[in-house]
Amino acid sequence: MEGKAEVSPKLKEAQEHRTFLAKKAAARNRSPLASSPAPLEAGPEQRTRKMRGRKRKKLTGVKAAAHKSSSLASHPSSSDAVSELKSWSKREQRRDIWTVNHIEGTKLRMHKRRRPSYRPEDQEAFYRLLEDPVIQSFLEADIFLKVSDKYLLSMVVEYFGRVGLPGHLYNRIHFFLALYIASDMEEDNPMSKRSIFQFLLGREHWPDLYKEFLKLKVEFFHAMGHRAWVTPELCEEIQAQNPHHWVWSRERQCAP
Repeated sequence: MEGKAEVSPKLKEAQEHRTFLAKKAAARNRSPLASSPAPLEAGPEQRTRKMRGRKRKKLTGVKAAAHKSSSLASHPSSSDAVSELKSWSKREQRRDIWTVNHIEGTKLRMHKRRRPSYRPEDQEAFYRLLEDPVIQSFLEADIFLKVSDKYLLSMVVEYFGRVGLPGHLYNRIHFFLALYIASDMEEDNPMSKRSIFQFLLGREHWPDLYKEFLKLKVEFFHAMGHRAWVTPELCEEIQAQNPHHWVWSRERQCAP
């Protein structure tokens, strides 16, 4: 016993510390978390891929709906009613403007007024479509102006502006879509609105096609920003742009 070198306390402590570190490292290597760190780091990437997948799926659904809604345009009985709704571009929302209502002493009474959406090209498109033979026949048939008086027709111009297509792209179907929504907003007379189907789609084919028209109406309404209300003042402003045009003489009288 006397021949063996006695281990110093410091050396013994250092050996125990090395043994402890070796055991700790071995335990870490056996840990499932240590052996597969990639899933922890890939968590945000997986969430990003899932979000991209959902967006891609939603976009595919929108494109499919737009493609399906164009089936009305491809029907032989309405080949000239080509829908351009899927080509509209996103437009910035128009800001509300403040106008002075009246002055009381040193105080100004003000109110909000929505800026009109219609553009000169929307008016030109509207007047151009009034020369369409189908639209002319429809206006002539509505002798009591239940679905085509001057206020409802003014709303068509404003709706064109809210959709925002280039003016030359508006066609017969857009005219009737806008007029149908205006009638929905102001009148909601099913019998009068049915005449739109008959003139646009044909008396023989409208029962088979009117559901496709209603799908396009939803697309058109969405393109308008879901804003269907038009004030009488705005309608009169539109009429005042060309006050002597024959269409603005369509003032509704009391039906017998």
